[in-house]
Amino acid sequence: MEDRFGISAEKYLAKHHVLVYLEDGIAQLLEHKEENAKVNPVKFLSEYFNSLKNGNHTMFREYSFIHSTPHNRASFARLFWKCFRQIGKKGDLLSIQEYHSLLSLLCPDFPFEPVQKTAKIILLDDALDCLISFSDFVYAFQVQFYYEEFLDKCSDMYQSLLQSQRSPRDPVVVPTSGSDDTRIHLNNHHPADGVDSMQFFRAMYPLCDDEL
Repeated sequence: MEDRFGISAEKYLAKHHVLVYLEDGIAQLLEHKEENAKVNPVKFLSEYFNSLKNGNHTMFREYSFIHSTPHNRASFARLFWKCFRQIGKKGDLLSIQEYHSLLSLLCPDFPFEPVQKTAKIILLDDALDCLISFSDFVYAFQVQFYYEEFLDKCSDMYQSLLQSQRSPRDPVVVPTSGSDDTRIHLNNHHPADGVDSMQFFRAMYPLCDDEL
């Protein structure tokens, strides 16, 4: 682990996304100042950073801001749970379109793709139209939303390993004296499902260091 006292100023700012919040706080201040010229800049920024610290700063914000930092993502996932947890207590089952509508109430431009990826964690590809409990959705959503880049890299790695493995069912061309090629199967056993787990682990392990 990197020594927090030995880290450079540039790395510290980048690691904790300080500039993101400074720029956003000032932008929010200027926007409010246009509506109310008497706004106190010191008080406004104090309230902004207190809201940021408490994780209450993502409601009704644009997706680009919510998605920009790990703290924002965690705060938004927590906000979603707080706002709609009564659905879970009632035991209601909702479709992914309905969950997307709920997310859009908190973030008007929230895209559908993260919701669809969340459903794929819970359901099979051919069952995405099934209803999902709130607790199952929240658990999967926070994993998908917070670790999106890491999961995408793992998925790409998996597909790359899968394509690199030649399926025993693939026909092999054996040259003959005739004009037509003779296609035969040199191996009649069924290929293993997916990729070898240890091979996948070794391939994705360096990604864990990159994300830390």
